[in-house]
Amino acid sequence: MSSLKFADCHNDLLLGVLHQKERGIRDPFGDFWLPQLKTGNVVLQVLPVYVEEQFIGEGALRRSMILFENAWQIAEQHKSDVALCLNSGDIAKAHTEGKIALLLAVEGAEAAGSSLEFFDLFFKMGVRLLSLTWNRRTMFADGVGESDTGGKLTSLGIEAIAEMERVGIILDVSHISENGFWHISEVAKKPFIASHSSMHALQSHPRNLRDKQANRIVDGGGFIALNAFGAFLSNSPTIDSMIDHVEYAVKLVGKKNVGFGFDFMKDLIDQVDPVLGNTLVDVSKWPFVVGLDRPSDLGIFGGRLIERLGDELANDVAWRGMTAMMEQLLPNLKTGKAN
Repeated sequence: MSSLKFADCHNDLLLGVLHQKERGIRDPFGDFWLPQLKTGNVVLQVLPVYVEEQFIGEGALRRSMILFENAWQIAEQHKSDVALCLNSGDIAKAHTEGKIALLLAVEGAEAAGSSLEFFDLFFKMGVRLLSLTWNRRTMFADGVGESDTGGKLTSLGIEAIAEMERVGIILDVSHISENGFWHISEVAKKPFIASHSSMHALQSHPRNLRDKQANRIVDGGGFIALNAFGAFLSNSPTIDSMIDHVEYAVKLVGKKNVGFGFDFMKDLIDQVDPVLGNTLVDVSKWPFVVGLDRPSDLGIFGGRLIERLGDELANDVAWRGMTAMMEQLLPNLKTGKAN
C-alpha cells in the first residue's frame, strides 16, 4: 500500500451523492465517498456536474443547480476535511490545512441551453472547469457521439468560449468531437485541458487523444489527464495498461503536463439508478480495470506506479503536475481576473 498522493481531474461522485440522498441517505459523502478519498490519499478532486439523459432539456438547469448546491453543502458540512477552491492559491491553502481541495466542473453545457449569460452564473456558483459537450450534441458543439456529422463549434459555441475565457472558466475538451477540438484550437485564446481522456496511439477509441491533439493542448499551456476506463486503455485492460498510457503521454508531452482523470465508473454505477448506464450500453459488459475501480484502490495503484516510474516521476504525474497547472489556470484573487 503506497502513501502516494493523487490529484483526480474527474470523479462523478456528486451524481452518486444525489442518487443516494434521493434514496434517503442523510450524508452519503461523509459515509461513503470521503473515506474512499482519504484511503486513496486524494488531495485534489474535480467534481463534474453531469446531467443524465432523462433530464436533458429544460430539466438540465434544475438538475445542475441541485448538484451545485450539493457540492456547497458538502464543503460546509465537511469543512474540516475538504475545501471548495475558487481561486489561485486556494489549492495550496487547502493542502497546508490538511484538507482535500475540491474543484467544481460542468460536463456538457446542456444546462446553459442557448444562453451565454449562464456561464457567468456558473462561475458565480463556483464552477471553474467546463466542457461544452458530453457525447451528445449541444447548442455549442458536437460530442464524440455525433462525430459522423463532421460538426465543429456552432457560432454560439465560439461566443461561449470567449465568454468562458472572460469570466475565468477553464475549457475542457474531453468528449468533444475531433473536428470540434481543432475548431477550438483555432478560436481559443487561453489554455484548455483534457480532464479525462487517454492516448489514441495505444487504444484507438474516439474518446482518446491523438498525439497531435495532446501536443496542441500542452503547447497552448494546458495539460492532459488520463482516464482509467478499460475501453480507453486496451482490449484486455489491466493496471499496467493504465501505466502504459502514462509512460506514453509523459514521453510525448512531458511529466509536468500529465495527470489523472480516473472516471471511476464502476464505483458510480454501483451507487446510482440503472438508467444511467442503460441509456447507452449494457453496463455488465463494460470493461472495468480490476483493482482500479474506486478512489480507495489508489493505494495499491500508487505502489505499482512507483515500481514502474520511480518515486519522483510517480509524484509528478500523480499530483504535483496537475496541482501546479490548476494553480496557474485558476483566477487570480489579487487581480480579480482570470489568468
